[in-house]
Amino acid sequence: MFVDVFELVLSFGYLALFAIIFSETGLLVGFFLPGDSLLFSAGMLASRGVFNIGTLMAVCFVAAVIGDSFGYYLGRRFGKHVFEREEPHFLDDHLNKENLNKTKRFFKKYGPLTIVVARFIPIVRTIAPTLAGAAEMDYVTFLAYNIVGGFSWVVSISMLGYFLGTVIPGALDYVVIIVVMIVAAPFAPMVVKHLNAWLKHQK
Repeated sequence: MFVDVFELVLSFGYLALFAIIFSETGLLVGFFLPGDSLLFSAGMLASRGVFNIGTLMAVCFVAAVIGDSFGYYLGRRFGKHVFEREEPHFLDDHLNKENLNKTKRFFKKYGPLTIVVARFIPIVRTIAPTLAGAAEMDYVTFLAYNIVGGFSWVVSISMLGYFLGTVIPGALDYVVIIVVMIVAAPFAPMVVKHLNAWLKHQK
């Protein structure tokens, strides 16, 4: 996957960057796309002169904001119907009116923080904007935090790749290890929490 990222961005340039970031953030089927590794790898390539780091961040930022907004639109347009459909389906236990109301209450209380933090968590950043739309979160508020989250995510990850690519000789040789650490980092607190609970249970 990580090798494919290099091949994609080298072959299609900024167009590949825009398409992948937009798809991962705006389309539910894009949850498997390598957003973090793409930004990090592209940042490293920018340190070698393959991309202009300013243009890179601008393209990815615009793609991230538009992607989240499109995901919000999908949730706002179709989410309520999906949650409230009366025909039996295999997701009845999850997509129902009760959970829709819970989702609305959650986004009313934690919506802004969720939109920002979700940017840094794989899969969650794909579904969060759609759920925000389904929960009918105020769009102006959503857009404001969408911009903040998109900017923070794109700049931090791509600049990290750019910085390491600049100061560490041969950093591209270790990109797989570094990206795995970046992707795993958001899940570390959860792993530690469950590990502590397991150890207490063993005692």
